[in-house]
Amino acid sequence: MDYALIWYMLIAIAVFAYVALDGFDLGIGILFLGGDSTEERDLMMNSVAPVWDGNETWLVLGGGGLFAVFPLAYAVVMPALYAPLMMMLLGLIFRGVAFEYRFRTRRGQFLWDSSFFIGSLVATFTQGVILGTLLQGIEVIDRQYNGGWFDWFTPFTLFCGLVTITAYTLLGACWLLIKLPATYQHRYYDTAKRCAVALVVMIAILSIWLPLSNSDIAARWFSFPQALLFLLIPVGCGYLAYLLFKDLIEHKPVKAYLVTLGLFFLAALGFGVSTYPYIIPHSLSYTEAAAPDSSLKFLLTGTVFLLPLIIAYTAYSYWVFRGRLKEGEGYH
Repeated sequence: MDYALIWYMLIAIAVFAYVALDGFDLGIGILFLGGDSTEERDLMMNSVAPVWDGNETWLVLGGGGLFAVFPLAYAVVMPALYAPLMMMLLGLIFRGVAFEYRFRTRRGQFLWDSSFFIGSLVATFTQGVILGTLLQGIEVIDRQYNGGWFDWFTPFTLFCGLVTITAYTLLGACWLLIKLPATYQHRYYDTAKRCAVALVVMIAILSIWLPLSNSDIAARWFSFPQALLFLLIPVGCGYLAYLLFKDLIEHKPVKAYLVTLGLFFLAALGFGVSTYPYIIPHSLSYTEAAAPDSSLKFLLTGTVFLLPLIIAYTAYSYWVFRGRLKEGEGYH
């Protein structure tokens, strides 16, 4: 049994679950200062208060799993991405503290509102930068990072950061359309539509930019006969984009939210097509970076029991707190 491949897939699932679940509450943080009143901002925060802590479990699983099962990849990624990783963690700390303290004060509430916004924006942007850095490649020589401190700082990675901000904001707007009372919805339909247009354009630019800047990725996507199979991904993205605009125009927020997650899934699939079998594209494969099989097997034994519990708890939390919020309702 290829335990390294199983863990490669589990790490990918954990990262996607984090993006899908924590993405909408980061998006709400980006939209937060746009709330027209304290009451609206209270509702925005209360819409994610019951689930945001659990959403970040998947980040711990992905990062901790990388350290445990692909230690060489962890040793390469940390020095290459130390600055954006630290900024991401600081952003998550800022927004986490804002969650706990915002409802404890009125005089200083604007400080925690700003912290929630800034922390969400920084965390989102740096996640996009990290993804962009992995896509553009990390220089590895003799199983060690051989680049500089600012190799992650390029036009491509900065653009990926903007794409992530747009994507999370779209997801956050769709979530607010599902959760907020009807009196607050109109503005978020407009926001979601603008973000949807921007995201579709950005994905198209990224889909052209990436193969033009990397010959290995270009060969992967445009070599026959596999190019015919991979063509299903951009075609699927186009169809989902059509459904997204249709659902937003027809005021179907739940469908719009699910379609947006579908776009995220196809984007993740495209990332996998571009980088497989590398865990550090295009320098280290998952087999080269993996821990010994005995360690992978031991860790997998625990994960088989732990992962279903995490999924069950997450699903139960969303089920308990389903439905729209009402004026003055909250969980703080």
